[in-house]
Amino acid sequence: MTQSRRKRDSAATKDALLQAAAELFAERGFNATTVRDVATRAGANQALLFRYFGSKQELFAAVLNHNSTRFLGESTAEQLPRRLLGSLLSTEGRSGDEHPIAAMLRSYGDERAAELLRDELGGRYTARLAELSDAEDAELRADLVLAWLFGLGMVRSVLGKEPLADADPDVVASHVLRAVSVLLERTESAGGE
Repeated sequence: MTQSRRKRDSAATKDALLQAAAELFAERGFNATTVRDVATRAGANQALLFRYFGSKQELFAAVLNHNSTRFLGESTAEQLPRRLLGSLLSTEGRSGDEHPIAAMLRSYGDERAAELLRDELGGRYTARLAELSDAEDAELRADLVLAWLFGLGMVRSVLGKEPLADADPDVVASHVLRAVSVLLERTESAGGE
């Protein structure tokens, strides 16, 4: 009974640390987030954070992996551009942990964080978006979409540049999704012609 309870408690503690880290990385970015702050928000001991994750960098990687796995698991390739955009345009996406891009946008300045971001953006998201195009350069097209969305998030959420920062999300989404659909269009003609 005690062994089972410890396992449940350790799983709950690990989840609480991941959630706290996701929130703080999204709010503050990688550099401004301390392991002490993460542990405090999670109601856990710093030693447990290091035991479960090893380092702040590995915690950041775990947050990106966890949030991306969840986000990608809930999205088909066809839904992904709209969901990414919706997450970037929402008020929660500006400061919360709804989407890993919030943490990414605030963490790009750290070299190790940037490496993790490149792996995450360059790998899983590009592969999923590339499924939408049968063009020879589908991965390049997917990277262009990600770069645009990442830049949109940076200008809107981090820099707060007007008029984009306060633009109607539906208007922005309409323009962006129309362009994304052209960039990721299928090149095969209907009927096999």
